[in-house]
Amino acid sequence: MNGLESLYQELILDHSKRPHGKGLADEAAEGGDQASRVATSYQRNPICGDEITLRVRLSDDGTTVDEVTWDGAGCSISQASASMLAALIEEEERMPRAEASELVDGFREALRSRGEIALDEEVFGDAAALSGVSKFTARVKCAMLAWVAFEDAVSRA
Repeated sequence: MNGLESLYQELILDHSKRPHGKGLADEAAEGGDQASRVATSYQRNPICGDEITLRVRLSDDGTTVDEVTWDGAGCSISQASASMLAALIEEEERMPRAEASELVDGFREALRSRGEIALDEEVFGDAAALSGVSKFTARVKCAMLAWVAFEDAVSRA
Protein backbone atom coordinates (compact mmCIF):
# COMPACT_ATOMS: atom_id res chain seq x y z
CA MET A 1 0.00 0.00 0.00
CA ASN A 2 1.42 3.38 -0.97
CA GLY A 3 1.41 6.44 1.28
CA LEU A 4 -1.69 8.03 -0.26
CA GLU A 5 -3.71 4.81 0.04
CA SER A 6 -2.61 4.53 3.67
CA LEU A 7 -3.70 8.12 4.37
CA TYR A 8 -7.05 7.50 2.70
CA GLN A 9 -7.56 4.33 4.72
CA GLU A 10 -6.82 6.29 7.92
CA LEU A 11 -9.31 9.00 6.94
CA ILE A 12 -12.03 6.40 6.33
CA LEU A 13 -11.37 4.72 9.66
CA ASP A 14 -11.26 8.07 11.48
CA HIS A 15 -14.61 9.16 10.05
CA SER A 16 -16.21 5.82 10.89
CA LYS A 17 -14.93 5.97 14.49
CA ARG A 18 -15.57 9.70 15.07
CA PRO A 19 -18.40 10.59 12.70
CA HIS A 20 -19.54 14.11 11.83
CA GLY A 21 -23.26 14.83 11.89
CA LYS A 22 -24.23 11.55 13.53
CA GLY A 23 -27.41 11.83 15.56
CA LEU A 24 -30.59 13.01 13.88
CA ALA A 25 -31.56 16.62 14.57
CA ASP A 26 -35.12 17.32 15.64
CA GLU A 27 -37.54 17.68 12.75
CA ALA A 28 -39.05 20.84 14.21
CA ALA A 29 -36.97 23.86 13.29
CA GLU A 30 -36.00 26.41 15.89
CA GLY A 31 -38.05 29.58 16.01
CA GLY A 32 -41.13 28.47 14.11
CA ASP A 33 -42.82 25.89 11.98
CA GLN A 34 -40.50 25.12 9.11
CA ALA A 35 -41.17 21.39 8.98
CA SER A 36 -41.82 21.64 5.24
CA ARG A 37 -38.12 22.51 4.79
CA VAL A 38 -36.93 19.46 6.70
CA ALA A 39 -36.93 16.02 5.11
CA THR A 40 -35.72 12.60 6.15
CA SER A 41 -34.70 9.69 3.94
CA TYR A 42 -34.13 6.10 4.98
CA GLN A 43 -31.97 3.97 2.69
CA ARG A 44 -30.79 0.39 3.01
CA ASN A 45 -28.28 -1.62 1.03
CA PRO A 46 -29.95 -5.04 0.72
CA ILE A 47 -26.71 -6.69 -0.35
CA CYS A 48 -24.79 -6.04 2.87
CA GLY A 49 -27.39 -4.66 5.27
CA ASP A 50 -25.97 -1.12 5.65
CA GLU A 51 -28.68 1.31 6.75
CA ILE A 52 -28.88 5.07 7.02
CA THR A 53 -31.49 7.60 8.01
CA LEU A 54 -30.44 11.06 6.87
CA ARG A 55 -32.18 14.35 7.62
CA VAL A 56 -31.63 17.64 5.78
CA ARG A 57 -32.71 21.10 6.77
CA LEU A 58 -33.03 23.70 4.04
CA SER A 59 -33.19 27.47 4.43
CA ASP A 60 -36.64 29.07 4.75
CA ASP A 61 -36.71 29.81 1.02
CA GLY A 62 -35.38 26.33 0.15
CA THR A 63 -32.35 27.57 -1.77
CA THR A 64 -29.60 26.34 0.56
CA VAL A 65 -28.83 23.20 2.54
CA ASP A 66 -28.29 24.37 6.10
CA GLU A 67 -27.78 21.09 7.94
CA VAL A 68 -27.29 17.37 7.42
CA THR A 69 -27.60 14.89 10.26
CA TRP A 70 -27.81 11.13 10.12
CA ASP A 71 -27.90 7.89 11.98
CA GLY A 72 -27.09 4.45 10.71
CA ALA A 73 -25.31 1.18 10.99
CA GLY A 74 -23.06 -0.67 8.63
CA CYS A 75 -19.55 -1.08 7.37
CA SER A 76 -16.83 1.51 7.88
CA ILE A 77 -17.16 2.71 4.27
CA SER A 78 -20.89 3.49 4.56
CA GLN A 79 -20.46 5.18 7.94
CA ALA A 80 -17.39 7.15 6.85
CA SER A 81 -19.13 8.26 3.66
CA ALA A 82 -22.08 9.65 5.66
CA SER A 83 -19.68 11.43 8.01
CA MET A 84 -17.68 12.88 5.12
CA LEU A 85 -20.85 14.16 3.44
CA ALA A 86 -22.05 15.79 6.67
CA ALA A 87 -18.62 17.37 7.22
CA LEU A 88 -18.59 18.72 3.67
CA ILE A 89 -21.99 20.39 4.14
CA GLU A 90 -20.96 21.63 7.59
CA GLU A 91 -17.76 23.22 6.21
CA GLU A 92 -19.74 25.08 3.56
CA GLU A 93 -22.23 26.26 6.22
CA ARG A 94 -24.98 27.08 3.72
CA MET A 95 -24.51 25.10 0.53
CA PRO A 96 -26.64 26.23 -2.41
CA ARG A 97 -29.11 23.52 -3.37
CA ALA A 98 -27.85 23.46 -6.96
CA GLU A 99 -24.27 22.96 -5.74
CA ALA A 100 -25.43 20.09 -3.52
CA SER A 101 -27.02 18.43 -6.54
CA GLU A 102 -23.83 18.83 -8.58
CA LEU A 103 -21.83 17.37 -5.69
CA VAL A 104 -23.96 14.21 -5.64
CA ASP A 105 -23.76 13.88 -9.43
CA GLY A 106 -19.96 14.23 -9.38
CA PHE A 107 -19.62 11.74 -6.54
CA ARG A 108 -21.84 9.22 -8.37
CA GLU A 109 -19.91 9.65 -11.62
CA ALA A 110 -16.54 9.08 -9.92
CA LEU A 111 -17.73 6.05 -7.98
CA ARG A 112 -19.17 4.45 -11.11
CA SER A 113 -15.97 5.08 -13.09
CA ARG A 114 -14.17 1.94 -11.87
CA GLY A 115 -11.15 4.01 -10.91
CA GLU A 116 -11.01 6.17 -14.04
CA ILE A 117 -12.17 9.38 -12.31
CA ALA A 118 -10.69 10.49 -9.01
CA LEU A 119 -12.62 12.74 -6.65
CA ASP A 120 -11.08 16.21 -6.38
CA GLU A 121 -10.05 16.93 -2.79
CA GLU A 122 -10.69 20.67 -3.33
CA VAL A 123 -14.35 19.90 -4.11
CA PHE A 124 -15.05 16.76 -2.07
CA GLY A 125 -12.77 17.27 0.94
CA ASP A 126 -12.17 14.08 2.91
CA ALA A 127 -14.68 12.24 0.68
CA ALA A 128 -11.93 12.18 -1.97
CA ALA A 129 -10.54 9.30 0.10
CA LEU A 130 -13.40 7.19 -1.24
CA SER A 131 -12.11 7.38 -4.83
CA GLY A 132 -10.49 3.96 -4.50
CA VAL A 133 -13.84 2.37 -3.66
CA SER A 134 -14.82 2.74 -7.33
CA LYS A 135 -12.48 -0.14 -8.18
CA PHE A 136 -14.59 -2.48 -6.03
CA THR A 137 -18.10 -2.55 -7.46
CA ALA A 138 -19.52 -4.42 -4.46
CA ARG A 139 -18.47 -1.50 -2.20
CA VAL A 140 -19.77 1.33 -4.40
CA LYS A 141 -23.29 0.98 -2.96
CA CYS A 142 -21.82 1.21 0.54
CA ALA A 143 -20.16 4.52 -0.27
CA MET A 144 -23.19 5.84 -2.19
CA LEU A 145 -25.79 5.06 0.48
CA ALA A 146 -25.63 8.39 2.36
CA TRP A 147 -25.36 10.36 -0.88
CA VAL A 148 -28.51 8.70 -2.26
CA ALA A 149 -30.30 9.45 1.02
CA PHE A 150 -29.08 13.06 0.83
CA GLU A 151 -30.27 13.44 -2.76
CA ASP A 152 -33.67 11.97 -1.85
CA ALA A 153 -34.11 14.14 1.24
CA VAL A 154 -33.13 17.35 -0.55
CA SER A 155 -35.59 16.62 -3.36
CA ARG A 156 -38.41 16.15 -0.83
CA ALA A 157 -37.60 19.06 1.51
